[in-house]
Amino acid sequence: MANAGYAAAVTEMNEMQAKARTLGLEVTRLEVRRAEEIVPAIEALKDHPDALYACGDSLINANGARIVTTALAARLPTILFAREYLEAGGLMSYGANFPDLFRRAGDYVDKILRGAKPSDLPVEQPTKFDLVINLKTAKALRLTIPGTVLARADDLIE
Repeated sequence: MANAGYAAAVTEMNEMQAKARTLGLEVTRLEVRRAEEIVPAIEALKDHPDALYACGDSLINANGARIVTTALAARLPTILFAREYLEAGGLMSYGANFPDLFRRAGDYVDKILRGAKPSDLPVEQPTKFDLVINLKTAKALRLTIPGTVLARADDLIE
């Protein structure tokens, strides 16, 4: 699922679809543009997919709990970009570690306050990513997470 009005999310969805093809997986694209389109899009998939991956952007972020709740009601495991949605019942998240990003932003503020010109500072990409798995949701969905995946997780919600 991605916000079709956000180019970066569409690019992410295209990359996800290309990678899935190399793995022999079929992808059904859910393109939404407004919050009102999210629930009907997920409900239309009820008996078809094995999981739902939502590309991160402001529309998805603002409706993360709605996405997770609707998908969980359809017994559809969800994978999102931020661990916050696991509290609402998401199965797993993989994405940048936001507290690390905030600390690094503080370094930028410090440099600017000490006289550095913002335009002279390099653009940085996230370097710390977290895989978090909600074992309560896995149990509720009767899913067994392989031990190799559990061993790679940065955090487990039990």
